[in-house]
Amino acid sequence: MEPLSTAKRVVIKIGSALLVEQGCLRNAWLKGLADDVVMLRSRGTDVVLVSSGSIALGRGALGLPSTALALEQSQAAAAVGQIRLARAYEEALAPHGITTAQVLVTLEDSANRRRYLNTRATLEQLLSLGAMPIVNENDTVATDEIRFGDNDRLAAQVAVTVGADRLILLSDVDGLYTANPSIDPSATRFDVVDDITPQIEAMAEDATSSLSKGGMKTKVMAAKTATSAGCAMAIMEGSVLRPIHALEAGANATWFTAQLDPHAARKAWIVAMKPQGSVRLDAGAVRALNAGKSLLPAGVTDIIGVFERGDSVAIEDPDGRTLGLGLTRYTSAEAKVIKGHQSHEIEELLGYAGRAALIHRDDMAL
Repeated sequence: MEPLSTAKRVVIKIGSALLVEQGCLRNAWLKGLADDVVMLRSRGTDVVLVSSGSIALGRGALGLPSTALALEQSQAAAAVGQIRLARAYEEALAPHGITTAQVLVTLEDSANRRRYLNTRATLEQLLSLGAMPIVNENDTVATDEIRFGDNDRLAAQVAVTVGADRLILLSDVDGLYTANPSIDPSATRFDVVDDITPQIEAMAEDATSSLSKGGMKTKVMAAKTATSAGCAMAIMEGSVLRPIHALEAGANATWFTAQLDPHAARKAWIVAMKPQGSVRLDAGAVRALNAGKSLLPAGVTDIIGVFERGDSVAIEDPDGRTLGLGLTRYTSAEAKVIKGHQSHEIEELLGYAGRAALIHRDDMAL
């Protein structure tokens, strides 16, 4: 495995049992995690945290039982716990000069292309400003139909969304075993998994903890999502005070390798999409794209077809030859209004402030 020291962007998932004990926050552990975050950021590595714990904190504050809760009880606990969780991270990271930001999402936000792009843009903006996104599922509004249901898969989706190259699941287990080690003493741990085969998936079992919703099965599902997008993933036991430091020092873990880097994986994903329309460019815009620039409205001469924001569109040269595909940041109707105009004119033309690029360079594959 490539060491964490070479990672450009890391997503760390924190399980409830690590952060909350008997309804109370483990402050010393959180302080150690903050030290790990500082260590990573000092190298120039972007860090995003996906944190469980809001329901566990909220149920303690409300005096709810530790057994399974009804949906409305979980939502009430989350509403109380989210405030406490956000404050805890703010207090842990503020002494290091790190600004925290709470980002609440649901499964619908990743399934809907427009919401996905909005989430991606928000997270990218926060990271560019040096803020620390703390992501959690929006349990106060999510119904069973629009829930991830566990933060393992949510963390994997966040890793895909932000183009992370490492995902670390801090858990109550130190990796994937050939069998349940608490039942089978002969079970052995995998240090590295290069290919998630049906046999590997069959080794995963469901969780038994009342606080945790993600067992090994969901962790392997998360690994499939992350590695297919070019993000390597580690499962490790995270109860030590400096878990990321421990991982770098050789702590037990299972690494799932990625065959592509996140940038190449995202390009492959875009290429596989069916275009809903096309945009035709002038020669100057073609030169700009070939130089690695985003596509601005000024370089567009024609809009063909009907498409929505987030749809895939073909990018054509002045003669109609396809140069590649991209995800548009405007609908076809909006694009027809702003084509040929400078970016600073968009607000006047549309009546609201828009994004400068019609297709950002990160959202195109030439």
